[in-house]
Amino acid sequence: MSRDELPMAHGAPVLQAVMRRAPEDFVVEEIDGFEASGSGEHLLLSIEKRGMNTAFAARRIARWAGVDEASVGYAGLKDRHAVTRQRFTVQLPGREPPLVESLSFEDAGSGESLRVLQAVRHARKLPRGALAGNRFTLVLREVSGTREAIDARLDAIAREGLPNYFGEQRFGHGGGNIARALAMFAGRRVRREERTLLLSAARSELFNRVLARRVAEGSWHRGLEGEVWMLDGSRSVFGPEPWSEALAARLAAFDIHPSAPLWGAGEPRSQGQARALEAAALAGEDARRLQQGLASAGLKQERRATRLRPAALGWRWPGADALELRFELPPAAYATSVLAELGRVDNAAPDRSSE
Repeated sequence: MSRDELPMAHGAPVLQAVMRRAPEDFVVEEIDGFEASGSGEHLLLSIEKRGMNTAFAARRIARWAGVDEASVGYAGLKDRHAVTRQRFTVQLPGREPPLVESLSFEDAGSGESLRVLQAVRHARKLPRGALAGNRFTLVLREVSGTREAIDARLDAIAREGLPNYFGEQRFGHGGGNIARALAMFAGRRVRREERTLLLSAARSELFNRVLARRVAEGSWHRGLEGEVWMLDGSRSVFGPEPWSEALAARLAAFDIHPSAPLWGAGEPRSQGQARALEAAALAGEDARRLQQGLASAGLKQERRATRLRPAALGWRWPGADALELRFELPPAAYATSVLAELGRVDNAAPDRSSE
């Protein structure tokens, strides 16, 4: 499903705007999930970069250190058209790194820059997902819509959260990754890196279809009979179990969330009304082919929360038609999902690399 087809939870759009007029309008900072060990064969680099994506920065670090790209680790992908702060590790067993200052650079012509904020020894390579979340500061330009309605929508998001859709970055330009995934499942050979990308896109598509059905029916933030519950900030799930005052209190406190399937081999854990909704949302030939392909690829049934509440959500109006948003999201949550619950936000950036 395209972003325009996904239903909104809080009513009709309240604004139109443009984002990424400049990289400084989209600032992302990783929230560290651990402290550096202080010793070991890896160098842990805290980097601020502008105008370059994560893979480009990793290649530059590898060249600087004189190592293969496989020796460079990072926790997550960050956009090119942004200012981002994230950590990298580079494996340097038994030797000292080149001067850290020689890695930093600034190119006035292209607008690209990289600055080392900190360098410290660490025991292990930084694996994907090894972060507590991301902190965003976004400035929307050319905002149209009444401040009263926009402020009210942001208040509602702060109180109630929003649907935890996968962002459009998962699906490639024009959503083309789904067609490519179907072709792969039909026998087209792809590289290992592309296979991983397409499996993720297929899973995300099926999840979004189930969540869209729950948003349309008003159950994205409440439990259904046969619900599988996910603990906040965790991949742990439990249930189904009978509805109780204890579950209601935990749901109201955002300690637990309803969930929807990340498809794989086997049967979903949900039962009853929740299972029936999932089956209805995933009816159709293309959904069946995506399900079969994911199961054949060896993925197992998992779950993802249907509800997301941005932490530390705040905003201000620095100009008559400019809105600055600040919030924090857990790993694998998308800033674009927050923006989409406000209305239509067009991307002014020439590049839309993966987040």
